[in-house]
Order: sequence, then C-alpha cells, then structure tokens
Amino acid sequence: MSEQRPGPGADRAVINGLVALVAVALGVGLVVALVALAGTRMLGLGGDDASAAGGSTTGGSMYLPSPVETTSETGPRITLHTDGADEVVPEEEGEAEAEPSESESESEDAEKISLQAATNAVRADERIQFSGVYPGGEGAILWVERWQDGGWSEFPASVNVTNGTFSSYIFTGQSGLNRFRVVDRDRNIASNEIRIQVG
Repeated sequence: MSEQRPGPGADRAVINGLVALVAVALGVGLVVALVALAGTRMLGLGGDDASAAGGSTTGGSMYLPSPVETTSETGPRITLHTDGADEVVPEEEGEAEAEPSESESESEDAEKISLQAATNAVRADERIQFSGVYPGGEGAILWVERWQDGGWSEFPASVNVTNGTFSSYIFTGQSGLNRFRVVDRDRNIASNEIRIQVG
C-alpha cells in the first residue's frame, strides 16, 4: 500500500479558514464599534469636533466658589431641662442686669456638663437611664460617681461624648436615695447631680 501524502490543496484549506476567521472577526469588531459610537453620540457622552479642536463647549460645567471661613454655633442642637429652668425673671430685672458678652457666655456654657435622669425612682437592679449635654467636651470620657459616706466615689461606669451629647444607663442594688453625677477627669469638670430613689 502506498501512503498518500496530503497535497498542496490541504494546506490551502487551512490558510483559507484562517483568512475567513480573521475577516469575520474584523467585521464583527467594526459593527460593535459603530454601534458603540452611535450609542455614545445619542447619549451625549462623546465629545464634538469643537471640543476636540480646543474650542469652548456649551455643555454643563461645575462652579466651585472660593472658600470662605464661616462661623458656626458651638452649642448642642438640643436642650434638656436643667435645675432652675422654671425660675421666671421679671422683665425689669432682666433688662437691668448686665449680660455677659457672647464669647464669655459661650466659653462658660462649653465648660458645663448638664445631666438628667429619665426617671427619679426605680426598683432595685433596674436600669437607670441618664443623658446630658457637654458642648465643649467632644470625644471626652465622662466617669460616673455616686455620693457615698459623705463624698463622691467612683462608680464602675463611663460614657463617651458625641456631638456634644451623651446617654447611657447604670444599675444599682443599693436601696434608698442615690445621688449620681458624671465627671470629666481630664478637665476636672463635674456635672450637676441627679437623685434616684431605688427600691
């Protein structure tokens, strides 16, 4: 038997197949490119010839104003009931008193911690909710203290100040009248006290 060798026609079929494959790929690529170009023009994403040539465009632009230093209020955006808020000052006395300047009153308010409890009586081991404001104490850690044996002693709780306000809760099993306050130990500033009847 004689072996037949592939003739020159077999090599030609492979070359013709590769040429056809390249031609189809170019055709598909051209169609996809034309569809993409038409789509970007319809959506307004493509630039026109004037902008490509360096001319001005009539499209939208973003305006950035020059930075200007602003003044903002330093106090909290909420107010809480504090001791003495119910006192009424007659108009004549209020006008006669010299009011402190804004900077003095702002600095005094920034140094005050105002504390209040959600309720003034709880059962033993019931949650005691408290909250308050500390305008100048952003990020401060306030430590809870309890009045005990004629002085303030540490209570195992603390709360962080965020946006000039704080809120947390404590538990106690000590019956009777309990007095609490919070203290910023870094600045040595204490709040007003709250009185809670436990039991």
